[in-house]
Formats: sequence, structure tokens, C-alpha cells
Amino acid sequence: MKENKLFTPYQLGPITLRNRFIRSAAFENMCTGNVPSQMLHDYHVSVARGGVGMTTVAYCAVDLSGVSFDGQLYVRPEALPGLKKLTDAVHAEGAKASIQLGHCGNMTHFSTCHCMPVSASNGFNLYSPTIHRRLKVSEIKALVKKFGEAVDFCREAGFDCVEIHAGHAYLISQFISPRTNHRHDEYGGCFENRVRFMNEVLDEVMLHAKDDMAVIVKTNMWDDCWRGSDINEGIRVAREIAKHKVHGIVLSGGTVSRSPMTILGGAMPIKTLSHYMPMKTLWWLKAALNIPFVGDIMTPTVPFKELYFMPQAKRFQEAIKDVPLIYVGGVQSGDNCQQIMDEGFELFQIAHVLIKDPDFVNHVQANPHYHAGCNRSNYCVGRMYSKDMKCHECVERDGEKIPANIQREIARLEKNAHQSIEQQKMGK
Repeated sequence: MKENKLFTPYQLGPITLRNRFIRSAAFENMCTGNVPSQMLHDYHVSVARGGVGMTTVAYCAVDLSGVSFDGQLYVRPEALPGLKKLTDAVHAEGAKASIQLGHCGNMTHFSTCHCMPVSASNGFNLYSPTIHRRLKVSEIKALVKKFGEAVDFCREAGFDCVEIHAGHAYLISQFISPRTNHRHDEYGGCFENRVRFMNEVLDEVMLHAKDDMAVIVKTNMWDDCWRGSDINEGIRVAREIAKHKVHGIVLSGGTVSRSPMTILGGAMPIKTLSHYMPMKTLWWLKAALNIPFVGDIMTPTVPFKELYFMPQAKRFQEAIKDVPLIYVGGVQSGDNCQQIMDEGFELFQIAHVLIKDPDFVNHVQANPHYHAGCNRSNYCVGRMYSKDMKCHECVERDGEKIPANIQREIARLEKNAHQSIEQQKMGK
């Protein structure tokens, strides 16, 4: 009997993954005080036990100025013991451990990062809301060095791989995108200048990764917003990334502050998002979301479909031949996983299904047609930015009561997602 390719080992640079499943860097919000919690530890160990080849700890800022939420990590000695304990436990389950490194740029607030937020250019971020200032060249050079130092930190913490976040309108992406980069020096203007910061970061990262750590990069295929990078420029960016001989490129898309549901798929659960937001710090956004239709305007729905990034990812597959491309987006079942393999991708990342079902991979190995039963209400998304990352079914199972209006929203959004999937199937 032929071995299922999904469960064959894969050589990712200097490390070997036991299979093709990677837990993507979906934000957990489980780092109270910017250090790993027992909840973060237990979640990633459960995913490793559930069969993934590698699990990714989400978003670790290379500097305090790059932290966007209080529940995020940043590179600091106090975080090392908890991370080392986590990676040891993940390794004991047979999986590899990765961590996402980045800097949020203007996607933060003084109360979180303890300084005026920074970006490629001066401006105002409505979603914080905050004024942000342009980085000086000397500060850019210092941040480049911090990315390299962060790789050393991750090695000490026991990680096998680092994922550099160069998408979704965080700092590297803020330099790349003409929407947010209005500079007139060597870091702005033409394409070559706008990708200079990213190239310097990747040079530094690869220098520090040496020959024992894998490096992958998450990039935007397109920004999906006015004046943002289109897919043709996204391919040019991916080609720049490939020049650094990284070990993989994660193909994503969308802009957190303009098109978040392009990234996530489906509809934002507005009532859930508003319910869990702390009144003390986000009162203005909580109030705005409760105004009829305002939330829908701020986070427009993208009709959900399985493997929603596949058409764009195939274009990148045609254009990029010299580095492995890692698929992400809309994986619901074992059949989806097999389709990704059939399309020629060697690796892929998953998140939603592992929030609901950490044993997803083991289930797929036992039953190739297994479906996780994630019905894409995105409750986990609406909750994770203010509380923690949990599926509503897990919340209820743990004895936490979900308000009736949130339950109605979940039912409505799951019905809409199901109808969207069925319509897509009928349209084939």
C-alpha cells in the first residue's frame, strides 16, 4: 500500500519534520505580562501530541516597541525559562518548535509598547488610535540587529525554526507597501528601496541562523487594500525573499487594519469582538462596533470558502521555483490537506482546526476524509484579541457561559459559512 505523502518526513533546511502539517502562527493571547503562561505551554504541547510536524508560537516581538497586545511575547530574558520548558515538551512529543518573529510597527499604542509607535513614515493609525512617527535610519539599523539577536534568543530557548513576519501590514510590510511608506530616502520610493529593510533583516537573520536553524518568511501575496501592493508586486517581494536562501515562504494576504477577513476568511463576529473588548482601554472601538453597520464597514466580510488562498498561491507557485512555498488558508478537512499535496505544495499551515481540535492531524491519519467540524463562526478570532484563543465549543465544554446574543451570532455566522461552502461546491 502506497504511503500517504501527508505523513512522510520533510527536510526543511537543517531540520526534519515528521510530516507536512505545521501549526500556523495564529495569535494565542496567552502571554500575560509578556511571558509564556501555562495555558500557552499546554496548548502547544496538545497540538504536538495531536500529531503536527511543527507547531509555531505566535508573534514574538524583537523589541518592546514592537508589541501590539499585552498578551504577546517580546525578546527578554524573563521569557526564556517558560519558552525552554515549552520547546522541551514539544520535542518530547516528537514535533519541532517554531516561533514567529516580528515588529508590529504602527499597530500598537503607547500604553502597550511604552513609546510613541513607529513606522516607515509619520502618520495616524485609526485602529489604535495613535499617532506614529517615522523611524530614523539609525533606528532602522538598530532594529535589523535586533532581529539577528532574536534568532540567538530563540536558539537558546530551544526553537528549531524562526518565522519572520513580513506581511499583514506589520513593520516590514509597512516599509514594503506604498500605502504606508512615503519616505524619500534609501528606504522609500522605488521598489528596491521599499524592500531594503526586509532584505537587511533577512541578511541578518540568515547570518544568525547559521546551519542549525530553519528560517521561513510569511509574506503577503497582495495587500487587498487601496494603494497597497498588488499580486504582481507580491511576486517581486517573494523573489527578493528567495534570494536569501530561506527554507520556506508562507503565502498569506490581506491587511490587518483594512482587510482582516481576507487573512482569516469569512465574517468577523462583531458582537463577540465587542463583548470581550475591555471597556477601559478600547471603549471607543467597543462603542463604534455597537453602532449598526459600522462593524461591517470596518471589517468587511469575505465569503468563506475552503482553501481560499489557493488561486493566488498557484500564481506564486508558477513564478517562484527556487524555494519551498508553504500554503495557508481555509483548511477544514483531510480532503483539503490531500488537495494541497495534489496541487504541488510540500508543506502547509493550519490554525482554526487546531483551535477546535488539537488532535486534528492524528484524526486525519486515522481517517483521510476526517472533517474537524470547524464551522467558521470566527468566535475564536473575536475572542483572542482581548481574552484568549478558544473555540466556542471548548469554552462551553470548560464551563464558561457564552451570552445568548453571542450564541445567536455564532449560529448565524456558521449557517452563512456553510451556505457559502455549499454554493462554492455547486458552482464547480
